[in-house]
Amino acid sequence: MPEGDSLYQLAHRLQFMTGREVTTTDIRVPRFALADFSGSTCEKVWPYGKHLFMQFGPLILHTHLKMEGTWAIHRAGDRWRKPAHTARVILHLADAHTPIELVGHSLGFVRIFPTTNYPEPIAHLGPDVLADTFDHTEAKRRLNLRPERSIGAALLDQTNLAGVGNEYRAEICYIAGIHPATPVGAVDIDHILTITRKLMWANRLAPLRVTTGIRRAGESTYVFGRNHKPCRRCGTLITKAELGGMKGSGDEGELERIIWWCPNCQPVHSL
Repeated sequence: MPEGDSLYQLAHRLQFMTGREVTTTDIRVPRFALADFSGSTCEKVWPYGKHLFMQFGPLILHTHLKMEGTWAIHRAGDRWRKPAHTARVILHLADAHTPIELVGHSLGFVRIFPTTNYPEPIAHLGPDVLADTFDHTEAKRRLNLRPERSIGAALLDQTNLAGVGNEYRAEICYIAGIHPATPVGAVDIDHILTITRKLMWANRLAPLRVTTGIRRAGESTYVFGRNHKPCRRCGTLITKAELGGMKGSGDEGELERIIWWCPNCQPVHSL
């Protein structure tokens, strides 16, 4: 699933929509099949964590990519790069020459609601790590509500803070020198949040996500995807396992996800 910086970059690429009129609308989701933005102007496109929002007049289109979703931009009439049956949203936007076609393929979900209802779909989410001003205090409060929970699971929980995914989780924990299974109550949350914001903000518009400061292929991460490779600090072999999920005493609905860590640099601490 794309992380917050991927959605930030997507929203950045889609800023060309702002001020353009929608000429035709095709929503291929039964619940919203009759929705029509035609004649409306795109007023704003923005991300919140892993969610994408587009405002057309009095309505907002809310989408989530989940695992396979993408947005493709074409000149109207051009051949699509993905199968037509995967299209969920098709918008034609006015242009001085050839209309622009925006196609959302395999979107995880599609919702449309009045602009006045915007607070509702984000009410359950924690502060957006990539907001212009990150609410560090509120994210800390939410994380500390469950001191017994593993920091690895807590960081991926979008109700604590929005935007962190598995790759950032692994790199944040390594940089902080903590094992992902360490309880929240045994962690310096201020330090974790400072690393999180700094790391994700530095990568918000980067074509290649880099946490080591080195952009060469295979050298951009500390532990993510590096099972059985030597730690860049101490040389100990990186280890991987699973964390979360019902088998791992995780929350209901929580996915079991792979974690990577250095056994020497990231010792486990308990409460």
